[in-house]
Amino acid sequence: MTDTSDYGTLYVVGIGPGLPHAMTQRAKDVIQTADCVIASNLYQEFLRKDGTLPPEDAEVPAAADGGTTTAGTDEEATLLERPNGHRQALIRSSMGRQVELAREAFERVRAGEDVAHVSGGDPNVYGKSDLLFVMAEDEAATDVPIEIVPGVTAALGGAANLGAPLSNDFCTVSLSDKWRGWEEIEEKLRAAAISGFVVVLYNCWRDYERAIDVLREERADDVPVAIINDAGRGAAGRNLDDETHTITTLADATDHDEKVGGMGTSILVGNHETKVWENDHRDFLVTPRGGRDVEDF
Repeated sequence: MTDTSDYGTLYVVGIGPGLPHAMTQRAKDVIQTADCVIASNLYQEFLRKDGTLPPEDAEVPAAADGGTTTAGTDEEATLLERPNGHRQALIRSSMGRQVELAREAFERVRAGEDVAHVSGGDPNVYGKSDLLFVMAEDEAATDVPIEIVPGVTAALGGAANLGAPLSNDFCTVSLSDKWRGWEEIEEKLRAAAISGFVVVLYNCWRDYERAIDVLREERADDVPVAIINDAGRGAAGRNLDDETHTITTLADATDHDEKVGGMGTSILVGNHETKVWENDHRDFLVTPRGGRDVEDF
């Protein structure tokens, strides 16, 4: 059995919708103290907003590393120094380099470094966690310690902005057909609709109209629907007009193509109990838990 006493830890860190205010304290602590941070350019930008990552001008020459972050071979790594003197290697993550970056992370952990591999939202909700475990098996990296740090996924961030649409049973369904066919996606959508789940659709740039058509076959046209863009990102949204939510109905959901922008868009489809509720300020969506009223609490 391999002696791992001198190893670091590979942390797969969910940073929520992206802006630092929505991160857990655990996620912030891990990123701030890691020896190496792997993150996309977008997430690097978000993490710099409150100092979770040092500013770009904190870069120091690689020779000044002192041997603390030299395990990796990635030529794109940047060395940053924090005000307290702690140095971190910062590596840019991109969609086409995930296998290479996983190997880089394993190597660094074996050399004693703590590595924070940043995932948007929650690592277990269409995030990075499964990739790292699959890679660990493929690379015989069972010696590498792995810890998942949870974050707020878009379904939860969007629901908070909408009010209380997920207060009863709900599910998420990705419309991406990269690893599965449409028949499987349709089967899950239909089962969710029949079962009465509130449904949150991810990856809505792929056949969202087709998904809505399936749900309409099993659910009433007047069921409330919300189209959510960049939940929790405020004015830092990347899709359309920053963070937005549009409340409509299942019948009219496909009439809002201009609101469906890309990876930052999710669509929440209510069930027969979901209602639009208004106060003096705005409209909300509420799904009562089993139709409870005040006396039930």
